Amino acid sequence: MPHLDLKELSLKILAQAPDAIMFADREGTIRLWNQGAERIFGYSAEQAIGQSLDIIIPEKIRARHWDGYHKTMATGQTRYGTEMLSVPATHQSGARLSTEFSIVMLVDDDNRPFGVAAIMRDITERHLQDKQLRERLAELEAAQKG
Repeated sequence: MPHLDLKELSLKILAQAPDAIMFADREGTIRLWNQGAERIFGYSAEQAIGQSLDIIIPEKIRARHWDGYHKTMATGQTRYGTEMLSVPATHQSGARLSTEFSIVMLVDDDNRPFGVAAIMRDITERHLQDKQLRERLAELEAAQKG
């Protein structure tokens, strides 16, 4: 087995992971965008890096997202540090996605947040299947009562 440089190995894992791995700074500007993010959201790294997270946040939830994001950057507190969060997202084509993600709050030497890394997965297909199952169950329950 060849000698593995852990830094090089870490960078390869980060770049090639099938899940989206991204980092946004305090202002919500994308600074890191891996191949998984390219595949899930449709934007190349060149297109995404330097852009606002708004490129993947559906317009109807942006205000709520930014309220929470700015509060998190100001306080360093988030309730999502160890939980998976399910949220809608937007593909470059405009298609709606269902995603799950976890975050890593990154802090400077003074323990002040300087950005958030997110590991995201597209669960659109599973979300649609779950919705269809819930609808079918509701139909069966209604038929049984009637």
